[in-house]
Amino acid sequence: MIRVVLLSLLLLAPVVASAKKQTTSATPQTLYEKGLRHMKRGYFTKALEEFNRVRNYHRDDPLSVKAQLAIAEVHYKKGDYEQARYAFEEFAAYHPRHEDLDYVTWMIGMSVYKRAPKFAGRDQTATKGAVNVWTGFDTRFPESQYAADVGRLRERGRARLAAKELQVAEFYARRDAWGSARSRCAYGLRRYPDTEHSPRMLALLGTAMHAWGSTDEARDVLAQLERDHPESTALKRLARTLAKPGGEPPPDEIFVRPYRIRGVSPLTGAAY
Repeated sequence: MIRVVLLSLLLLAPVVASAKKQTTSATPQTLYEKGLRHMKRGYFTKALEEFNRVRNYHRDDPLSVKAQLAIAEVHYKKGDYEQARYAFEEFAAYHPRHEDLDYVTWMIGMSVYKRAPKFAGRDQTATKGAVNVWTGFDTRFPESQYAADVGRLRERGRARLAAKELQVAEFYARRDAWGSARSRCAYGLRRYPDTEHSPRMLALLGTAMHAWGSTDEARDVLAQLERDHPESTALKRLARTLAKPGGEPPPDEIFVRPYRIRGVSPLTGAAY
């Protein structure tokens, strides 16, 4: 049995040595072009093998940098967006002055954006992440060919985040939780003031203020809505709401300290 194992190892040794020699002797250009062909044909695993060989065995060659970028692109093409994001971010960290940094930034955002649900009612953490990545892109890369696509998807993401805030505010409004509705509307308008959801958010903010007895502030919101969105149907709805009597301000909450004050027991309230 031992002789059989030894014989097998002896027979495999030349094959392994030959494969290793072939890997190390191939030029970086040959390996890189082979990887590109595999990626174009959809053979992503084989493409990753070739690009990793360039990166690992030819680190001093300029093609090693291209291979690193190609590795991130392969992960993106195969739909592994989390790994693609990591690979693009790693490339940006290693090569902060690279000529294709605008493309890398665009792809980092796309790798995050691809994981975001389109329905605003679901968790929009990925949408917020993509918007954050692309914020300031125009300033950093004013001549980038990707600027138009970045701007279009960034605004689409901001609109989706505004819709999320509006849905949460409407949820609170249906339960007469006007304080929470007011806070969410104010936050949404502060972060996303120029989206298609702004008129409805302003109307709900005015409604919440009116329900809490802040009628003067509610009328200020009505004036803003009339000035910024005069054709919106939300304007008429808010005007009808403000024509009715306003609500009462919420009572001030009394805070009771959970420890003894002036000889009063915190448990029974009895003096001692």
